[in-house]
Amino acid sequence: MNKLKKGCLIVFSGPSGAGKDTILNKIMGEKENLKLSVSHTTRPPREGEINGKSYYFVSRQEFIKMAENGEMLEYATYCGNYYGTSAVKVQDELEKGNDVILEIEVQGAEQVMKKVPEALSIFILPPSLSELKKRLKNRGADSDEVINRRVKEAEKEIALAHNYDYVIINDDIEKSAKKVLKIIELQEMKSQNMKHIIDEVLSSEKNIG
Repeated sequence: MNKLKKGCLIVFSGPSGAGKDTILNKIMGEKENLKLSVSHTTRPPREGEINGKSYYFVSRQEFIKMAENGEMLEYATYCGNYYGTSAVKVQDELEKGNDVILEIEVQGAEQVMKKVPEALSIFILPPSLSELKKRLKNRGADSDEVINRRVKEAEKEIALAHNYDYVIINDDIEKSAKKVLKIIELQEMKSQNMKHIIDEVLSSEKNIG
């Protein structure tokens, strides 16, 4: 994938507990052409997660085979598990004119930004590490050991936030969701993403002549 066709590719990152999923749930119904890429992962599903909707849950062996066959736009390891994005599925959506959000870790985000430099990148930042730890505990899904490991990972991720186009401090879900939508709308109007519209306007003028 060397360039975007019509849709915009959006890299969306932030540490576990920053509120990424909640923000995405707020914005996905707001724009008809906004699609969320479903990642593949080797981690076991959490309660309530659905295969093919939350993630594609695959075995470690299956994931490695896909990566070796060049089927991944990006992939990375996080807390001992693999996460990755199907290149074919993303490209199909972009060619349909849909904006595609990749909710991915910073390792994978770096790969995508190198392959698709025109992609929009947004990093969701927690108000503080103490607040992040509190949110993780409130989930009630992980042990203290896992939570502490996630907080340490978060510190590393936050240190790389300056590589993104935009950073949003998520201290208010409603406001953060509106900011994300506004950023996406601005990205859509960039000349590089309006080329097909410009060409259509020029073509219509020629037809009139």
